[in-house]
Amino acid sequence: MRARAEVHQHDGLGLGVAVSHAACSAVLRHRSLGRIWTDARPVDQFASFNLLHRNSLLENEPPTHTRLRRLVAAAFGRGHVERMRPWVERLADDLVAGLADRIAAAGSADLLEHVAAPLPVQVIAELLGVPDADRGLLQPWSNAIVKMYEYDLDPRRRAEAELAATEFVAYLRELVALRRRQPGEDLVSDLVAVTDADGAKLTEDELVATAVLLLMAGHEATVNVIGNGTLALMRHRDQWERLVADRGLLATAAEELIRYDSPLQLFERTATADVEIAGFRVREGDKIAALLGAAARDPEVFEEPDRFDIGRTTNPHLGFGVGIHYCLGAPLARIEIQATLSALVRRLPRLSLAAEPARRAEFVIRGLHDLPVTSG
Repeated sequence: MRARAEVHQHDGLGLGVAVSHAACSAVLRHRSLGRIWTDARPVDQFASFNLLHRNSLLENEPPTHTRLRRLVAAAFGRGHVERMRPWVERLADDLVAGLADRIAAAGSADLLEHVAAPLPVQVIAELLGVPDADRGLLQPWSNAIVKMYEYDLDPRRRAEAELAATEFVAYLRELVALRRRQPGEDLVSDLVAVTDADGAKLTEDELVATAVLLLMAGHEATVNVIGNGTLALMRHRDQWERLVADRGLLATAAEELIRYDSPLQLFERTATADVEIAGFRVREGDKIAALLGAAARDPEVFEEPDRFDIGRTTNPHLGFGVGIHYCLGAPLARIEIQATLSALVRRLPRLSLAAEPARRAEFVIRGLHDLPVTSG
């Protein structure tokens, strides 16, 4: 497809799809292609889901986006990422130690269940200041809500997404109220307190939407990078052995895991004016999508793009986006991925697949249903 054209009309999805790195980058950067939120319908059945997205940093353009990002970035900039680095490293080590114990006891265990899935939820919960007793609520909420991003979702899953959004909104309103009375050393407390140069603050709806965005983006992307990436390492034993021998490759390995098997495959934009991307005309109001998995395998940008190389140094993948919507949580995600890889190669250097893992059925968010592993 890339050889024929950089952008193709996909009638099934009802939009243009960019399949080259250059075209995908242009889609993400172009100022006349924005994240223009359209309420899920019927509106009266999706009040909470729509509230979260109307007020989200990700679903708004300037000037609203500029104000929201400035405030959220100011709260993030209060040392939260570096504060959490040693905590994340201890958590990863503890989870991998638990995985090793289960393998020793049963012969195999699910790396997704015991490491990849719980780690990012615990990290975001710690970042937000969610009490330990409540952290088990977060992953089911996130899993249900993100199903709404898929195409042709059945009514039952849509209803489950709205119920999860409603429960999550109610919970976060209580947490925000608590942090107004009793500030802590957490991001919610800083989001409550932060003001910009004009004295503006986040509204409660914006604060709640920001917290939910951090969980969904931080959880879903990271769990699938760890799952997809560990599977790639298990299938490329030379690269696994290379990492075991040289932990100095952790940083480049993390980037290659993101590139090689992209956790987010497709990202949409809506035209606010007529736009042309690589010769493809997008009319005002129409949508176009960047196919990020295709961008990550473009031979014009990546040398031998189908080769898995944890030492790859030229690696301009689009996994964290580009432009004004570049992921605010990227530094924290990198810490999580590197900490997990470090713990795995240190505690389980003979890690291998115990059985063939099952892929999740979804298309937009690409990941595994399980990842059975063994050692020895």
